[in-house]
Amino acid sequence: MRANYKMQRLYVTENLAQDGQVELGRDQAHYLTNVLRMGEGAELLVFNGRDGEWRARIDSVSKKAVRLQLVELTRQQTPDTDLIYCFAPIKHGRLDYMVQKAVEMGAGTLQPVLTQHTQVTKLGTDRLRANVIEAAEQCGILSVPEVREPVKLEKLLDGWENDRALIFCDESVEHNNPLVQLEQLKGRKCGLLIGPEGGFSEGERTYLRSLPFVLPIPLGPRILRADTAAVAALALIQSVIGDWRDDEFVKLAEPTV
Repeated sequence: MRANYKMQRLYVTENLAQDGQVELGRDQAHYLTNVLRMGEGAELLVFNGRDGEWRARIDSVSKKAVRLQLVELTRQQTPDTDLIYCFAPIKHGRLDYMVQKAVEMGAGTLQPVLTQHTQVTKLGTDRLRANVIEAAEQCGILSVPEVREPVKLEKLLDGWENDRALIFCDESVEHNNPLVQLEQLKGRKCGLLIGPEGGFSEGERTYLRSLPFVLPIPLGPRILRADTAAVAALALIQSVIGDWRDDEFVKLAEPTV
């Protein structure tokens, strides 16, 4: 069932079950009552990333808290997305955008990576998590992506699962079409690696290309900014080997000989 985009959605941490209640703290209570101007009897959708999505009714309002009454389950919980999105942090305004778009595009885990040319080395993961939750609330996602602590590129690669492909967006690839390479990854677990503003160093690029689980792909003839490259690469992955692809529909649409 698709998301209901006409109702306000709110992420909560409490368990959700039939006839249950949820007590919202000061910040979320302020948001509902003072920003959205919702009062007793108003309805919204709540989710916690574990128990599906529920229609809830505002049962009581006080200065410091709001109590919600759970009415009915509207959507069953979806499985967590398996795609790992690895990225070199960029400046905050564009980083917020990149994180939000990665969530919308189906990333299941967000892994900040520190490379030789990374310009932003101090990263507030709480800010990233807040952006992840906001994006999930707005775009109907039920499984909230995990945000991991930053790691150096060498540590990421040393601990990478050998059976999981790592798609490496490399502007030095000699051709412009990534589709042939991506078709090779159907049925495999995948990750995506987006480099920093200044690109990967030659040493990093050489090391990446030497690893058997790494697949370098191009993103067309133009050099893309990091946040643009993230959206472009995630769209390619989802359309070729991800959850945009309907294999039964594709099979029916393929011409017969």
